[in-house]
Amino acid sequence: MILKRTLFIGLLLCAFAITGYSQNVWRDLSDVTYKIGQDEFGELYIPVFSQKIKSLEGKVVEADGFIIPFEGMFKPEHIILSSLPLAECFFCGSGGPETVMEVMLKNPIKYTSKKVKVRGKLTLNDRDPEKLMYILKDAELLSN
Repeated sequence: MILKRTLFIGLLLCAFAITGYSQNVWRDLSDVTYKIGQDEFGELYIPVFSQKIKSLEGKVVEADGFIIPFEGMFKPEHIILSSLPLAECFFCGSGGPETVMEVMLKNPIKYTSKKVKVRGKLTLNDRDPEKLMYILKDAELLSN
C-alpha cells in the first residue's frame, strides 16, 4: 500500500515537472499508469497506456529534452532522452520512467549537455523490460 501511494505521488510530481519543461509530447506521455507483473527476476511494473498515448503510437512526434550520458554507453545513433535536466532525470534523480525515451536516430549526433529537440515515429513498449517504454524510431535531430 505504501509503495503504491509513493508511486502515485511520484507520478503526480513528475507530471507537474514535465509540464514546466516541455510543451510537446511529454505532457501526453505522462498519462500512464502501471500494473504489477512478474518475470523470472521478480516483480516489475508494467505500463498501462492511456487512450491518448495509444493514439500517438506509430505517429511522428517531436520531443525536446536532455541526452543522458551513460558512461561508456553513449552511442551517437541511439540515445536516451530525458524531459528533465540530468539532476532530475529518471536514472539520476526524481523523475519517473515516463520522463525518458530511447531515440534511434537516422544520423549520428554529438553529445551535448544542452537541450535538444528530435522528431521520429513513436513506439510503445509494455513487453520488453530491457527497453524503455517509449521509443522514438527513425528520428532526426531538429535543434541543439
